[in-house]
Amino acid sequence: MEFHQAPRRRRTARRLLAPSAATATGLLVTGLLTAPAQAQPLTGTGTGAPIGTVARTVGDASFEPGPCPKTPEPIEELKGARCGTLTVPENRAEPSRRTIELGVAIVPAAADKPKPDPIVWLAGGPGDDAVGEAKMAIDGGLNRDRDVILMSQRGTYSADPNVLCPNIDEFNAQAVGLVYDAPSTERLHVEATKACRDKLAGRGIDLSAYNDSESAADYDDLRTALGIKQWNLYAISYGTHLALVYMRLHPEGLRSVGLDGILPPSKGGSALTWSSARQGFDGLFKACADQPACNKRYPNLPATFDKLVRDLEAKPVTTNVTLPGEDKPVKVVLDGGALVNWMTSATHVAEQVPAALDELANGKPERIAKQWAGGKLSPQAVGRVAHGLVYGVFCSEWTPYESQEEALKGGQEAFPSFPRSVQAQAPQLTFLRPDCAVWNVPAAAPSIRDVTRGDIPTLALSGGFDAQTGADNGPYVARTLSKAKVVTVPYEPHVVFATSECAQEIAVSFFEDPAAPKTECLKRLEPPRFEIVR
Repeated sequence: MEFHQAPRRRRTARRLLAPSAATATGLLVTGLLTAPAQAQPLTGTGTGAPIGTVARTVGDASFEPGPCPKTPEPIEELKGARCGTLTVPENRAEPSRRTIELGVAIVPAAADKPKPDPIVWLAGGPGDDAVGEAKMAIDGGLNRDRDVILMSQRGTYSADPNVLCPNIDEFNAQAVGLVYDAPSTERLHVEATKACRDKLAGRGIDLSAYNDSESAADYDDLRTALGIKQWNLYAISYGTHLALVYMRLHPEGLRSVGLDGILPPSKGGSALTWSSARQGFDGLFKACADQPACNKRYPNLPATFDKLVRDLEAKPVTTNVTLPGEDKPVKVVLDGGALVNWMTSATHVAEQVPAALDELANGKPERIAKQWAGGKLSPQAVGRVAHGLVYGVFCSEWTPYESQEEALKGGQEAFPSFPRSVQAQAPQLTFLRPDCAVWNVPAAAPSIRDVTRGDIPTLALSGGFDAQTGADNGPYVARTLSKAKVVTVPYEPHVVFATSECAQEIAVSFFEDPAAPKTECLKRLEPPRFEIVR
């Protein structure tokens, strides 16, 4: 139940691995701590030393230079990084009780004379580790003339403690052979959630402290501990949720903020994910209808998809597929809920969607079954996502402020013809309410749902095919941000920075001049060429 990036069309050097919500991205742990790089040119501290090379304590927070954070595999872009550890209270309401350690990596600017205000990368999820996304940030050119700072958000892979739940990842792999939204599947999923909660609580971890308010304070503590007066944020997916909280609680240290794949805290919940799915699906279906060849071969895709969801929910299809690199076939069950969640991520491979739906409608489920199962069954999907942070955010900031009736209404309004059993489980958030019941953390203060207001220069970037965080979230957040620029990149899925060179150009130009990002490249974009299978 995370807003992860999925397999997608490649227009940049990096291939992202996460296939869908509730499926962890990542690789098995192979990396070791990397030695810190030698000193790089001065940026921003005002002390004469490069950022991240001086130990400093400010209040209850302290930064200590040292080895780079562990990553699941070696990351080339971190070889020249300056690294260290930020130590902060786990719960700032009880600062003397326990501390946590957050890994920090600072990738130097490519320019000889860097600008004094670095860019901080906020990862998606919740539960992804920003340090592991260094390649995406650097491939996109964010360090052209500014240092890029990546910190492991509390609880994530390279933090100490982490709040990973590999048993949930393992259950998600098992669940590809179960009816997606069946009560029996729910019972097993909740059992896995409770087992992880009990294990983490047994380690003495304060699960109520893994939330956006504490994480925002962590980042502001890092800024002061590094001696930086102002910096910039670039946030993707769930990271935009955290960024908007950060902007509201700690605006004083922010020069500008880029939001990519926007998730507003004031609207967070099941209804929002249903609305986003509707927007992304409609954008893709319209693109096919606008192309004569696609429209002729795959007419009325919305009706085809709608009928498939209803038919599969009434009578799930079971098939066996052999995944790449595997010898044994895997049992895969596709019901209506599974198809909706597959489609939410399949907008990342939009060219294949019309053909895949047509194949399924004609008794050939193998392509969709392979894509649905592939990520969940990969070894790379286990032990990477901090599910404790997932539940810490959603169960304190979302479910207390959206009733079950409101969540169901979101599904009914977005897809009125779907069966009620599908409408009851929002895409990316399956079984969230019963999971939160066993996670048992207190509700955040109502102010967590406040709209973010202010005059911080903000870039609100969205993709026209984004079915995870709909493009209308850009104008929504911009209403109360007086210096916001709203940009929708057509034909792109969730997190446009990862797939679109045009989006990268816009983002980099925004940090150069937040008042005038360069958007001319949008005029050159063309729709995808959909696969036509005769």
